[in-house]
Amino acid sequence: MIERKRIVSVAMAALIILSLGACGKDTVESSSAEQENQANEPTAAKALDPEEAAKNYWSKEELTQEWGPAKVVEHIFFHPVICYPELAFDGDAQTNGLDDWMVTVDEYNKILLKLYENNYIIVNMNDVWSEQVDEDGTAHMVRNTLMLPEGKKPLIISYDDVNYYEYMHDNGFAWKLILGDDGDIWSYGKDPQGNEIISQDLDAITILDEFVREHPDFSLNGAKGCLCLTGYEGILGYRTNTAKENKSEEFEANRQKEIEAVKPVIARLKETGWYFGSHSWGHINLSTQNLDKIKADTEKWLNEVGSLVGETKLMFYPHGARPDGDDVTQTGPAFQYLQSKGFRVFASVGIESYSKIKKDISAVICDRLHPDGKTLRWQRKRYMQFYDAKDIIDLAVRPERGYDFGE
Repeated sequence: MIERKRIVSVAMAALIILSLGACGKDTVESSSAEQENQANEPTAAKALDPEEAAKNYWSKEELTQEWGPAKVVEHIFFHPVICYPELAFDGDAQTNGLDDWMVTVDEYNKILLKLYENNYIIVNMNDVWSEQVDEDGTAHMVRNTLMLPEGKKPLIISYDDVNYYEYMHDNGFAWKLILGDDGDIWSYGKDPQGNEIISQDLDAITILDEFVREHPDFSLNGAKGCLCLTGYEGILGYRTNTAKENKSEEFEANRQKEIEAVKPVIARLKETGWYFGSHSWGHINLSTQNLDKIKADTEKWLNEVGSLVGETKLMFYPHGARPDGDDVTQTGPAFQYLQSKGFRVFASVGIESYSKIKKDISAVICDRLHPDGKTLRWQRKRYMQFYDAKDIIDLAVRPERGYDFGE
């Protein structure tokens, strides 16, 4: 488990961050204590590239275990992790929702370590299924056979809402991802005292980056996770979104600055094993919205998000709500439309890592498991293959809402 805290003074922001100046953030002078910690700041020089080490950790000769279509590929997902529980669980209107759907940094670190100890290995979701075209021109999806090291079990990890919404600023989360002059991804935010913090230990993405650097055998070919993005408040902490009301030249000029600022962050994420999926533009419920609204939302996502992160075949349903309801045999007009826009793998939320290849259209539907406050409190047995919730949940910092470990 990662225990160290690498925190960097924001006086170095002009050197560390490619983006904060473009976003209008004020720079804060370094305190003497922060200056003493400059030895921990990111530097441009590296003796070895740990990302390349992770990509090349497993040789082809070591990948001797066939994981075929009949075997389950587990899939778990997280929301952004809570850095400061005292802000998240302060008794306001957000407290119970954050307790339900999030884990803390400490809990997340524990989960990663248990996954590693239980011989899971991260795989890229795009490698699990692929599309084939028959001689007659009919396209269909197939489950691929993965080649793994002996004793390892494949695991997909996805992350919903990696947008760093405005409400998160006051509720104990990181504010955005930034690019350091060392070439690594860091998080930017503020601590409970209002101090600006740059760290690699306070955000799910940077924590997994560091974990894979320290445990390169936890990743197959350097794979990390899928970042599932909405667009209505921009992406990755950058306000790249259009607005309904504000049509001013000033707003648009700032939006363009944000777009330029996020591009190198996206590029580095892709270089280091991360990839992207759609979570809809407006986090809309696809099971209740009419087709016209789904089309408008999807076009917005493609224009404002897809144009930045690139093409993706991965769609992650907001609220876990399937456009055709719970009848997986149905393929209605909403599903057909989304498939026509290039999406091929459609992920919901469930009680197991279920997947089904559709027979009437080239698509896969699947479910993901969700480590969070709800399942840590109430569904311990469903997650025992990954970890024991008793060893993970931090009841000392969470609100008193009960639990049942099934003993």
